[in-house]
Amino acid sequence: MTTPGDKMKKRIKLTFPQHLIKEPVIYTVAKQFDVIPNIRRARVTETVGEMILEIDGENEKVDQAIAALRQAGVDVELVEGDIIQ
Repeated sequence: MTTPGDKMKKRIKLTFPQHLIKEPVIYTVAKQFDVIPNIRRARVTETVGEMILEIDGENEKVDQAIAALRQAGVDVELVEGDIIQ
């Protein structure tokens, strides 16, 4: 069972549509929800951006950050289950 303030790390795959490739989406979400992003791998072309990202922070804030990425138009998939510390 998790309680408020519990920390978690989630590894996610992000796929950015062309119109978001040059936007600071990760920075904005990290700052807004006080989470720490760690880019593990990225591939960006003129038409699509793909990234494996770890997000570290409080459970609720990590979930909110993922929801905000989806709302911004980024396709988000969980990778390899959750990494819990």
